[in-house]
Amino acid sequence: MPRLLILPAVAALVCGFFVANATGQTPAAVKPQTLSLGIVSEFNRAQIAENFRDFVRYLAARLDSASDVEGRVVIAPTLFQLAKLIEQRRVDFYMESPYPTYVVNDVYGVAKLLLRRWKGDRAEYRSLIFTKKNGEINRLEDLRGKVLVFEDPESTSGHFLPKAFLTRKGFKFIDKSRFDPYASPTDVGYLFAYSQEKLVYWVLTQNAAAGAFSDDDYTRLDEKKKSEITILAQTEWLPRHLLSVRKDFAPALADRLEKTLLAMHEDDQGRRILKKADDTTKFDSLPQGEAGLRRRLSEIFQTARKN
Repeated sequence: MPRLLILPAVAALVCGFFVANATGQTPAAVKPQTLSLGIVSEFNRAQIAENFRDFVRYLAARLDSASDVEGRVVIAPTLFQLAKLIEQRRVDFYMESPYPTYVVNDVYGVAKLLLRRWKGDRAEYRSLIFTKKNGEINRLEDLRGKVLVFEDPESTSGHFLPKAFLTRKGFKFIDKSRFDPYASPTDVGYLFAYSQEKLVYWVLTQNAAAGAFSDDDYTRLDEKKKSEITILAQTEWLPRHLLSVRKDFAPALADRLEKTLLAMHEDDQGRRILKKADDTTKFDSLPQGEAGLRRRLSEIFQTARKN
């Protein structure tokens, strides 16, 4: 889903966090009145809220057996707005792919990792860098001085993961939508297609030397298109999706939420609700643990954001 990330507002948000800490805010009470799930989307907000309503109500009903807890779905148009809602305790937990998770948890500093979310029966995915078969690009080094097309500016698999992968291999990038008088002729130019269909079309018509998308995107291609492209490289694997809770969420509540989510796929009702919630399969523990995965995401995405 399209996102607009307003990074210039980071300083103001971070300042707000320091002020909040200085005034001695305390963790939420163990007896909650609501459990709120945050989702980022600029479009189809009513439909998205409906798809996740049963999911958050299921969790809320099991969060505190001694009291009625209302489950709410809160839709934010941007990651920045989601972070503000988390800071204001109007969102308790959220689910996102690795790059947006890194932004909310580490750049804005308002949440922490809790679980991995399996989506569409997949625990992990990776990015593929591809080119037109029998074209002028035969290896990654041939991309220097050429144009690479990414899918979306805020996409994990369609931008930041492949950019970080190439950056670690010594490639430097230049935004081809803007003039840069200091650009080197060996820099890799990049553009955004904003759709998988357009991305593949640009590569096959050689309007771009190569493209980057997820292995999920590749799987969905028809056999004719698959036969017309060559995979130049594959990035490392990352969790398909992640679930995080706000940093000041009461530990006892976080523990109950985690246990409920881990067991949800084990009964028929839970599986039906997960399926409706954007094709969720199940939740499981974080690979490498919270600290290890957080460190890994930071290492990957700090590199990509600087380039």
